Amino acid sequence: MLSRRPLFTLFTACAMLALPTGPGKAQSAADFYRGKTITMAVGTSPGGDYDLRMRMVSRYFGRHIPGNPTIIATNMPGAGQMLVANWLASVAPRDGTVIVAISQNLAVYQATAASGVKYDVRQFNWIGNTTDSPNVINSWYTTSIRTIEDVMQRELVVGATGIASGSYLYPHALNTLVGTKFKIVTGYPGGNDINLAMERGEVGGRGSNSWASWKSTRPQWLAEKKIFTLVQVGVRRNPELPDIPRLQELAHNDLDRQVLTFISADTAISRPLVTNAGVPRERVEALRQAFETTMKDPDFLAEAAKSKTDISPMSGEEAQRIARATIDAAPEVRARAAALIEGK
Repeated sequence: MLSRRPLFTLFTACAMLALPTGPGKAQSAADFYRGKTITMAVGTSPGGDYDLRMRMVSRYFGRHIPGNPTIIATNMPGAGQMLVANWLASVAPRDGTVIVAISQNLAVYQATAASGVKYDVRQFNWIGNTTDSPNVINSWYTTSIRTIEDVMQRELVVGATGIASGSYLYPHALNTLVGTKFKIVTGYPGGNDINLAMERGEVGGRGSNSWASWKSTRPQWLAEKKIFTLVQVGVRRNPELPDIPRLQELAHNDLDRQVLTFISADTAISRPLVTNAGVPRERVEALRQAFETTMKDPDFLAEAAKSKTDISPMSGEEAQRIARATIDAAPEVRARAAALIEGK
């Protein structure tokens, strides 16, 4: 089992590893990583798709990095994953010994100048993305709400991790632009906590989760019809959800449609891994190549298949281009989305 050492200890160790080792010729990636420990962090609590997916990748990733470093996975939840992104940008060692599984929504929040953003996704070195699975909003079976049209008529209480997360943004956008009646309860550390809250009757649904996550972490709920998918968040309809509308299909005018498409576009980079700025180029390339090799590793793919974890990988370069394109969206679209995010 992977260790969960205290964050202070892990981050202090990483900082010590980042200290210069004295003059001499540049190290190869293999020489640098040999005997090193890489911290792989995620901004959610344990048990959800972000966490489980990161830990599965971490079990194979190190064997494909030159020098075969040890990978230690850890959790750093807070502020809808903005906490770990800000930490990566301003505190974490800039030597390639820290990787973060970041939230797909972070590019949107930066593009709209959301409060609390202290990172720049354009400065991150994107290593790769494991899936482009759409996000979905769901209801719990005890609510009797089965479709998004039902939420136009009756209130549905949904759980969210924080306002800097899709679990808040998607239902809030639908309330504002479409007229749904979601009541959003924030403050849950992670998606697994919201799942428990649904079982306890604290909330009647979840503001967002990836479709791939439901299939891998709660397949029995899908089989037993304990959750109902109300809307999907993506650029195109997922073939497994042919009758579930996309956010932008519910818009009443063209500008709102563009805004809903804008906040949906980041599902193309649904589960990305990044490291920070300043990491030497040869180490970035080594990490990217190791990611691509991991995505083809037969043992990794066998575990993914066994756990029903969707794997549809994307290169770091392509993921980085999508993140940059989000920042460069049309000003009027970003302004309208910013008003949504700030709750104006």
